[in-house]
Amino acid sequence: MQDAQIGWIAAIIIGGFAGWIASSVMKSDTGLFTNIILGIIGAAIASFLFGLLGVSFGGWLGYLVAGVVGACILIGGARAIRT
Repeated sequence: MQDAQIGWIAAIIIGGFAGWIASSVMKSDTGLFTNIILGIIGAAIASFLFGLLGVSFGGWLGYLVAGVVGACILIGGARAIRT
């Protein structure tokens, strides 16, 4: 059985949506490009961290959840460094 993989276009769309949700949750004022970057990198970070805990997500919804969680972690980390 193959794992559900998403393409680059879908990663950009879902990453942008995940970054937008995270910036809304964290009350951060970021633009579209930053939201996309936050969502994609956040999904990679959260997927890694969830993998260490033995939790795995697949498909669009899993990528979105991981992206939101990871982007929130990135926004919180950036705030901690700035202050």
